[in-house]
Amino acid sequence: MERTSRTFPNTLRLHRKTMGYSQRQVATLLGLHDTVPICQWEKGAKLPNTVNLIKLSLIYRTYPNELYDELFYTFRADLKEKELQQFTMS
Repeated sequence: MERTSRTFPNTLRLHRKTMGYSQRQVATLLGLHDTVPICQWEKGAKLPNTVNLIKLSLIYRTYPNELYDELFYTFRADLKEKELQQFTMS
């Protein structure tokens, strides 16, 4: 079975650079011991957990959905479709 890797497009690096922070500084603010998670999140290899997503939005002075706008738009479209199907079938 072939495993496909999924990436999660985001604007984390852009927001970090705009704020003038290094990955090390963000890791320190989040209480992380190294920058590996920051790098993985920025590359889209992994998603931060909910607590870290909220903290990142506070550090970068933005909303969580602005950090992962494509993901939010995809979720929104999927949920709207499911809502339409559920309520038109009732």
